[in-house]
Amino acid sequence: MKIMSSLSRWVPILEWLPVYQRPNLRGDVIAGLTTGMMLIPQAMSYALLAGLPPIIGLYASILPIVAYAIFGTSRQLAVGPAAMIALLVTSEVGRLADAGSEQYVVLAIFLSLMVGVIQFLMGALRLGFITNFMSHPVISGFTSAAALIIGFSQLGHLLGISLPRTENIAKIIHLTIQQLALIHLPTLVIGLGGVILLVVLKKISPLLPGPMIVVIISTLLVWGLNLDHMGVRTVGQVPPGLPIFSVPDVDSSQWLSLLPIALTIAFMGFIESIAVARKIAREKRYEIDANKELVALGIANIVASFFKAMPVAGGFGRTAVNNSAGANTALASLITAAVIAIALVFFTPLFYFIPKAILGSIIMLAVASLVDFQEIKHLWKVKKEDLGLLGLTFIATLTIGVKEGIFIGIGASLLWFVVKTTRPHYAVLGRLPGTRDYRNVLRHSVETDNGVLVLRFDAQFYYGNVSFLKETIKKHLHDTEGKVHAVVIDACSINQLDSSADTALHELLDEYRVKQIEFYFSYVKGPVLDVMSRSGFVQRVGSDHFFNNTHDAVIVARERQVAEIK
Repeated sequence: MKIMSSLSRWVPILEWLPVYQRPNLRGDVIAGLTTGMMLIPQAMSYALLAGLPPIIGLYASILPIVAYAIFGTSRQLAVGPAAMIALLVTSEVGRLADAGSEQYVVLAIFLSLMVGVIQFLMGALRLGFITNFMSHPVISGFTSAAALIIGFSQLGHLLGISLPRTENIAKIIHLTIQQLALIHLPTLVIGLGGVILLVVLKKISPLLPGPMIVVIISTLLVWGLNLDHMGVRTVGQVPPGLPIFSVPDVDSSQWLSLLPIALTIAFMGFIESIAVARKIAREKRYEIDANKELVALGIANIVASFFKAMPVAGGFGRTAVNNSAGANTALASLITAAVIAIALVFFTPLFYFIPKAILGSIIMLAVASLVDFQEIKHLWKVKKEDLGLLGLTFIATLTIGVKEGIFIGIGASLLWFVVKTTRPHYAVLGRLPGTRDYRNVLRHSVETDNGVLVLRFDAQFYYGNVSFLKETIKKHLHDTEGKVHAVVIDACSINQLDSSADTALHELLDEYRVKQIEFYFSYVKGPVLDVMSRSGFVQRVGSDHFFNNTHDAVIVARERQVAEIK
């Protein structure tokens, strides 16, 4: 029993499967079938977006899903190929090999292994917190730009013209305009018809497997009217059968070239997955373990690499459908994988006539919701500097490149964080009339004492903001023209003090005691006081200069000055 309990910590399926409740079965079956029907055309679409044969997307929708169902902690997350991941694959692997070539496929499959190993190690070492450095505005800016790149990349399929694989939207538009006379009308009708029908079906019911419905209708039209002989491009022959185990093999120079994009996919795949998994878990009132999720996604991607599949992640749209259709446990994912497996074994001949225009329309509709206009409005109203980060990431992704865009966004976000900590918020405080409470003089009607300057710094004191601390105190003392005889520092927001900041306090004490200005402290936290005690600062300034509240510090500072004057 102890062995089973210990094992279930690392293999979550052992927690819920032995106690599976029959009432959950109906919802799991319906959700599994619905998501499976949705995933078949999606998987093929995303494989094409990644520059891979459609079968690679289908392979990514079987065993990787099973692996996640066994090791994942989310009951509704629908893992598989994802549009964002597909774009990242084609953006980098395309620089090393021609899209669709045998070498390209090998590199894409090996990329799954690299992504899986990175995610697994991050989870095993409990490094899930690292992804917190990717701020939401940066992610929003990146996904919005990437969605536009993905959408415009499908114009060639929708219009029936040849366009190069590029992340440059301006170039795609320019080449499209040049080829307006070459637009293939039957392909355009199928593509636009697919977009319209997908929108209508979604409005009727989000639970309808819209992608599968439009694929069936368009495939029947192509087959019945012989549209493939009239120039409508189709998926073509898809090899039947399940994937066979094989080990991807590339040389060291190539995997080193793939490392930056593998890191990017590992981070982005996890963030996309954990975001939607946590959202639904909150609604369902259960917990998601971020580190176990990293391990589960890592294993899913490692399995993908050994069975000829592209990298996988949890998808927003699929997961929403899976949840809405009634998924109660990961059994729904196992049923989804079974649906894909059955399709691969028995129905691949039917895939021959699927028009690529329809797969393009599926991709365009899938990524349209990723352009986050609401976040732009929200940040404009709430935090314009965060909107600046979103805009920078958006522009960098569109103009420089997908991989470069996300790294520029992360770098700018970290730089801005450092800048803010070096110039933290502070406030000059005054007493609320009739109380012992002190508040910001700029926000409240308060009483101040000309002889006592009360300051509150809302950040830790460390080497990065030492100069700002000294300059701020010096500025306010200079502005009072010698009237201040005491400075009270409200330390309620200071949770850390490093050696550089402690040295600065010693220097301030020496500088201003010569000028007959004393320092007092209130609300000093234990860890901060410990540093002050070990450095001798408490002994130098005097233990009677430390108080449990600001009001007492101000009263004592005023009384001592009066006593000195007498």
